[in-house]
Amino acid sequence: MQFKDYYEVLGVSRDADADEIKKAYRKKARKYHPDVYTGADAEEKFKEINEAYQVLSDEEKRKRYDRFGADWERYQAAPGADAADFSEWFTGTNGGVHFDFHTTGDASGFSDFFDMLFGTDAFGGRRGARGSVRAQPMRGEDYEYPISLTLSEAYNGTQRTFEITTTNSGRAPERQKIEVTIPAGVREGSRVRVAGKGGPGRHGGPPGDVYLKVNLRPDPVFTLDGTTLRAEVDVPLYTAILGGEVLVRLPSGKRIAVTVPPETQNGRSVRLKGQGWPVKPGSSTRGDLIVKFRVVLPQGLSERERELFEELAAIRGGRPAGARAAA
Repeated sequence: MQFKDYYEVLGVSRDADADEIKKAYRKKARKYHPDVYTGADAEEKFKEINEAYQVLSDEEKRKRYDRFGADWERYQAAPGADAADFSEWFTGTNGGVHFDFHTTGDASGFSDFFDMLFGTDAFGGRRGARGSVRAQPMRGEDYEYPISLTLSEAYNGTQRTFEITTTNSGRAPERQKIEVTIPAGVREGSRVRVAGKGGPGRHGGPPGDVYLKVNLRPDPVFTLDGTTLRAEVDVPLYTAILGGEVLVRLPSGKRIAVTVPPETQNGRSVRLKGQGWPVKPGSSTRGDLIVKFRVVLPQGLSERERELFEELAAIRGGRPAGARAAA
């Protein structure tokens, strides 16, 4: 049996760290995936890449491989280890929403070199005294995919429809659409679990899960600080001076009246209890809303309005009534 240089297969140095190995594997796996690479050796190359990653990404297997290497024939009775990560790649778009997850599982096993060195089949089966293989149930792989939401969608909750494609060697691709409910109150970095929709299990093992990682788009009105919503609203000068109300439209679409006290200064804030973000997804208990007033000066004054402001200036100790600013 031929010795396999797994470092050469992935194109990494022998002192490469875990991140370098993972990046190299993903790059090679995408390039030589059977759905992309159409060469006659596509299946063999793909198996070889997975085999190399299974060994070099596992600390114990890598130590064993580095120790024995080309001297594998001298290595006997090696214990088994967990199976490889076969499906680190996926493609898709977010918005509509459509994306494909691709997984592979080839029961034909890895190379004889791998089998002799590690004493397992490609999927974690244990070899008995006479060389038979007893397959071990293995859970499928989990996937994580970013999902972009508006602040309003995250505040109210929403739904997304996904199309998932699972490809297993020797079988036709299986496609299914799933509808995912995003609970109200998710935040930046929240992970929404979709149970059982990840990679397929092997040898009777359960499937993995899909996790949607939330990314909140910037909002023109609101910012989120923990469970506190913050907003700036325009207040007419007259309302700021005399007092009154301004309407604030919440992310839910509901409008609430916010009281503006008389003689409100520009930049003053008020806190509205229980009008903020849910304390946790799906909760009816909410944080607070802090509204900051932004006083807006009038423009395009009429002659009469200007006269009134001049009278006010005179009363407040400014220029005399009737005086005009220099042009």
